Amino acid sequence: MKGMDEERGAPVGRRIVLGMLGLGAAGVAVGSSLQRGVTRAFSPVNGIGDVLPAVGGFRFYSVVGTVRTPRDLRVQVDGLVGRPRGYSPAELAAMPQTRVRRDFQCVTGWRVPHVEWSGVALPDLLDAADVSPRARAVRFHSFDGTYTESLTLDQARRRDVLVATAMQGKPVSHDHGGPVRLFVAPMYGYKSLKWLGRIELTETVHPGYWENLGYDVDAWVGRSNGRDDAPT
Repeated sequence: MKGMDEERGAPVGRRIVLGMLGLGAAGVAVGSSLQRGVTRAFSPVNGIGDVLPAVGGFRFYSVVGTVRTPRDLRVQVDGLVGRPRGYSPAELAAMPQTRVRRDFQCVTGWRVPHVEWSGVALPDLLDAADVSPRARAVRFHSFDGTYTESLTLDQARRRDVLVATAMQGKPVSHDHGGPVRLFVAPMYGYKSLKWLGRIELTETVHPGYWENLGYDVDAWVGRSNGRDDAPT
């Protein structure tokens, strides 16, 4: 699955990816040599080799291949709001920051433990925008021009949903979806949209890129899959 954190390859159907979960667990249990062997065995078929969970770190994904950061990037907050505004990455980094430490869980089965993210809590940006009473959802657009995601307004108002500009104490790298990305702590990684360019308030939830390929709109991760540290 491209567009989450993180991989390359052709889109893979939901049933195939869910079927890979056991293979991912096996790779973690017996070591990287088996993982490499399974990857080689499946790589000719629909890019499946690219969706196998990596051992010991993130995988990198893009739904469009190479993504170039706009020279004058501003993350727009608009739609059903009274005060639309654009924010540069520097402006976002200068605002009061919220930190969240959580395991990053990919729906394909791999996980990176205790990743710390910092950024502006999404509720703070929504408050600044004066959200219309008509708004019931938030739609997120990547500046890659293709990748989108959505949350209900109630989900978006959680303090552990961040417009993130830092990861592990450093600016979010391009490969990790920087300079600004969404981080939705309680959900699987495909909800944490990379290369964030626009936050749009809408009347209804618009299924995102992966939901249109069969994935769940509400992608909650069980608490047993991650350490639920409170945001600070």
